[in-house]
Amino acid sequence: MRVRIRFAKMGKVRFTSHRDVARMWERALRRARLPVAQTQGFRPRPKLSFGLALSTGHESLAEYLDVELADPLSEAEVLELPGRLSPELPIGVDVFAAAPLEAGSASLQEAVRSCTWHIEALDLGVEAAQTLVERALAAETLVVARQRKGREVVDDLRPAVLSVSVVEPTPAGVELEAELAVHPRSVRPFELLAALDPALAEGRVRRTAQWTWRDGLRQEPLPLAAGLHLSPPPPAEASTTRRDLPDDRARSRGAGVELALDR
Repeated sequence: MRVRIRFAKMGKVRFTSHRDVARMWERALRRARLPVAQTQGFRPRPKLSFGLALSTGHESLAEYLDVELADPLSEAEVLELPGRLSPELPIGVDVFAAAPLEAGSASLQEAVRSCTWHIEALDLGVEAAQTLVERALAAETLVVARQRKGREVVDDLRPAVLSVSVVEPTPAGVELEAELAVHPRSVRPFELLAALDPALAEGRVRRTAQWTWRDGLRQEPLPLAAGLHLSPPPPAEASTTRRDLPDDRARSRGAGVELALDR
């Protein structure tokens, strides 16, 4: 049995790497005593499959994880997963929904076609942002330089920019909402800003949705019925085991941090 889980990554925990998030989940599933299936071999590992990697420093309200279980759960047990798992995860990682997957369902990497982002552009006003957005949407091409296999190449991002709009001003600039395709190559938020204006700097970035196509409909990666399973996570103070990410429990490591979870 496979179960798909939707979770958030908000606040200070956004500075943890994709690898550290995977370690968090391995511990949380073990503490929740879920019957997670293991790989074969000398060093068995839990059978977990994450969706599109989130860049270190970015937040998200729409992260996904597929978990293969050695023993099936009842429908009631699946419904209980958000409340069962959230207390075992650091503050900022909250489980919002869970649903069983149909046999033969495509992996997250294969199924997701686009993502919706909220992107803060620093030192930019609403009117100037609106002008840049309108110009970009009217353009036939949006060319940016990218590094690929050690050399610089020029790519046209326009086919992958499915939508972009101005949301609201922020204390440091303006917030944009954009839907960006992930195939054949994904467009990263900072690349969109570079296409709008090379001088723009990226502030806070949050992924708010991932999208698949099924039966001609655009929908999120959980099955349609999973909307019935959506539930808010329990408050952090309700758990005595849940921990924040204080500065003395993390060590700077390049662009991200490595959690000292074993202390």
